[in-house]
Amino acid sequence: MSTTINVRVPGVSCEHCRTAIHEEVSRVPGVEDVEVDLVTRTVVVRGDSPDGGAVRAAIALAGYDPE
Repeated sequence: MSTTINVRVPGVSCEHCRTAIHEEVSRVPGVEDVEVDLVTRTVVVRGDSPDGGAVRAAIALAGYDPE
């Protein structure tokens, strides 16, 4: 089952942010695609039922505070 999770992350503003979040979130089981939009400051995750809590934890591990 394909799932999409959208998470606002106000602190993202540069390419380093995008890379750090992409690397951490990509490791979450079930995640197939990660997009970090620097304009809307949103992380969009698609995959086979990834866990929303694990996605938020991965964003925090990258050094950012998810809403």
